Amino acid sequence: MAIWWTNVTVVTLKCQLPRLRSTLHLRRPMKQIRTLPPRGGLARYFLRLGALGFGGPIALVGHMYRDLIEVRGWATEEEYREGMALAQLSPGPLAAQLCFYLGYIRGGIAGSALSGLAFVLPSFVMVVAIGWAYVRYGGLSWVQAVFYGVGAAVIGLITRSAYGLARKTIGKDLLFWGIFLVVAVGTAVTGREIISLILAGGAIVWIVRTPPAALRGRGTIAEAGSAILLLKILGFFAYAGSFVFGSGLAIVPFLHGGVVLEHHWLTERQFLDAVAVALITPGPVVITTGFIGYLVAGFAGACIAAGATFLPAFLFTVIPAPYFHRYGKRPWLASIVGGITAGATGAIAGAVIVLARQSLVDVTTVLIAVAAFGLTWSRWKVPEPLIVVAAGLIGLAAGS
Repeated sequence: MAIWWTNVTVVTLKCQLPRLRSTLHLRRPMKQIRTLPPRGGLARYFLRLGALGFGGPIALVGHMYRDLIEVRGWATEEEYREGMALAQLSPGPLAAQLCFYLGYIRGGIAGSALSGLAFVLPSFVMVVAIGWAYVRYGGLSWVQAVFYGVGAAVIGLITRSAYGLARKTIGKDLLFWGIFLVVAVGTAVTGREIISLILAGGAIVWIVRTPPAALRGRGTIAEAGSAILLLKILGFFAYAGSFVFGSGLAIVPFLHGGVVLEHHWLTERQFLDAVAVALITPGPVVITTGFIGYLVAGFAGACIAAGATFLPAFLFTVIPAPYFHRYGKRPWLASIVGGITAGATGAIAGAVIVLARQSLVDVTTVLIAVAAFGLTWSRWKVPEPLIVVAAGLIGLAAGS
């Protein structure tokens, strides 16, 4: 589950989506397809990608394009663009939603579910194993020393990713920058993501850029494992999966506000450690919710937290998929997506400040964060999981 905050390129809805002759069957092979995947082939591919795919959502969707379109020819360029547009429009993790969509167009709802499960399962197993070890050995000094260094590196990596995300998704658009700054300041001050501000950003851009006809011409506490706790986990993570837009990084301020400030399920240090786990494991980053769920309520909590996070994204993908091509190019949809993306990017920038307050506690951690930030700019393209491992070793050495 690689970095959920890595650079996200907004997929504009201006791309030419395929006009299917039938209003229904997206599953029908299109002319550009060279080879149909063998039975179970798509699920096996996503199982491998989920186990070995590092680099964050943009890297993962890039692998899908290269492997499924350019190499295997199992999907067309038009289908890929349509899936990316739908993933950008609806809440949830980008890479997972594209996986759901590509599985759907080749195998319907069953194919989408099988592909998604295969994609998520490897990283879920990894984070649960790490969660078990964390709970069992987290009190050891060497473990604390490792996460001391890793937490500092996380700040540097988030900062770099937030900068790249703002540069690519906002550019020189002053309206987007206004929304970005308002949400960033709100997140930094309150310590949590304010969903209403992000949704308001989408509404503002819609009204200003593509106003509806009617407005044109006018001014513009239970014990861990209990049923009550599990229901709270279900409700919170289902809400997170339903209303958080953008890449995996966009969910960080929302999770921080909920699990640390509101419910007090984790401490600041434990939350930073959960962020670090997202960096050092492959697959979709949002699977870190499984790690958080495990810390809160064991294996049952991990299953419920991860399932509740991904289920809304699955439903938001397969339900509109047969009809999306009818409306995907509408300008008002593009305006709403742009405004929401600007707000989500602002929340990420604010989260950098919130997390830095807790993680950068001395000169060593500041130096680690600066070094991690600098390495992301180097011409050698140092993999981010390697940066996190190196930071952990530095923390271990500093603590010995």
